[in-house]
Amino acid sequence: MVNNSRIFFGIFVFFAISLVIYLFKPFLLNIFIAALLAVATSNINVKFLELTKNSKTLSAALTTAVLFLLFIAPFIYAVIELTRQAAGFNMNNVTNTIDYIKNYDFALPASIDFLEPKFKELIANIDIKAISTKIISNLANIGKLSAKFLTDMVIIVVFVFFSFVYGNDLVSYLKEALPMQKEDTQFILSEVANVMSVVFFSIIANMILQGFLFAIITMIFGYNGFLTGIIFGFSSLIPVVGGLLAWGPISLYEFANGNTMGAITIALYTIIMISIVADTFLKPLIIKFINDRLVEIPTKINELLIFFAMIAGITTFGFWGIILGPAIVTFFLSTIKLYVLLKERSFV
Repeated sequence: MVNNSRIFFGIFVFFAISLVIYLFKPFLLNIFIAALLAVATSNINVKFLELTKNSKTLSAALTTAVLFLLFIAPFIYAVIELTRQAAGFNMNNVTNTIDYIKNYDFALPASIDFLEPKFKELIANIDIKAISTKIISNLANIGKLSAKFLTDMVIIVVFVFFSFVYGNDLVSYLKEALPMQKEDTQFILSEVANVMSVVFFSIIANMILQGFLFAIITMIFGYNGFLTGIIFGFSSLIPVVGGLLAWGPISLYEFANGNTMGAITIALYTIIMISIVADTFLKPLIIKFINDRLVEIPTKINELLIFFAMIAGITTFGFWGIILGPAIVTFFLSTIKLYVLLKERSFV
């Protein structure tokens, strides 16, 4: 009789969960991302709780506002500015730039002059018409893609707010409901929370640092530094080729307009100051500072593993894979660690 009751209750719970999942199916990914963002920024929410004398609603609103200012506000500005400039965009600038590069008489150094014929052949094969068509197509899709992204962002922000308000209650309920000891559940949650906090804050700090450095050089050459900084910051999230998507076109444009020294300066500055100095020397210091000061329990992060997790996440989930990739890998590793601990405990 007891077994029948358990089976019935198990089926009943499964049916209830299935209905909830089906109901929120269009928003599941957004809810998951919101939960991860809430976990990653829980330390900020704790600070606001102290300042607001444990007012959950007010602290949740303040923490959500911080996320809005870090993510959504710069993105909205960039989209509006790019849309405004795209409306008056002259495709002749692109075709003239490509034509100039194709017809430019490149003279390679004597040590590698044997590559010159292949290099010129590669440039000659550039299809201006195809590139122009692709650019126009992408410009036409900017509004559509941006609208979807902004819609997702708004939904995520709403769920983040409610995650902060009801998060502690939900975690307490999970600890009671899951068929595990509370300390085991806390172990997994703490592992994921610590790694997500370090990954999230290091991403934000790296975006701001690299965007600021790039804004300086572009302002010197008369560009909108705030816009180019935002573009470079978001581009830097893309592993391997990220920054090139921002400084490459600007450098080529300066080169095509006869400012060869300016093009070289922008390229060298970005490669040396941002790709080498900032990434190689400053980024580890930022991660160390965050790990020591902003998380409750310092965690060891294998940067190479996080790097591949981000690439896999972007490939699978798109932009939000930057957060989802490391979270999934961390959850997997935490589960393995927990299994080892439980196995050792069983032998005691």
